[in-house]
Amino acid sequence: MRIYTRTGDAGETSLRLGERVRKDDLRIEVSGSLDELCAWLGFAGAAAADPALTDRLTRIQQDLFALSAAVADPQGHDASLKKVAFSSGKVAELERVIDETDASLPPLKHFILPGGTEAGARLHVARTVCRRAERRLTALAKEQAVPAVFPAYVNRLSDLLFVLARAANHRAGPPEIPW
Repeated sequence: MRIYTRTGDAGETSLRLGERVRKDDLRIEVSGSLDELCAWLGFAGAAAADPALTDRLTRIQQDLFALSAAVADPQGHDASLKKVAFSSGKVAELERVIDETDASLPPLKHFILPGGTEAGARLHVARTVCRRAERRLTALAKEQAVPAVFPAYVNRLSDLLFVLARAANHRAGPPEIPW
């Protein structure tokens, strides 16, 4: 199978079941932002010294693939998507990890500048890409039905990425730079 198909040369692409849409369709915008976020999480994981963090980021990447697939098939016609069901339990899990991680950090008393270690800085970039994905998903929700769990997950994920960046920096030692 060839990598290139030439079918997108005129500014269109296909959704999961073959429906052709413009490349600036909001579903493609959301999927593209989630794909970029997924890549940044892989980039952050590559710099992480903690195997547990790398494992967590990999699981989140899998969630993002599932979320992107569901956005590309809003009517749920693709039976294969049943294997990637997205429940509110995923949001609760993110909240649990946020609380657990945040409890291990010094209290935050001011805004901080993104940066620190390589892993921490990459997680901060991932957080900002996550916020963009959330904005695109919010725009999509104005046009079509989006399960409430999707924006909740992406919103909580940006919070998790913030505390994971702080934790990566805290473990490695560089001080946070207040704004």
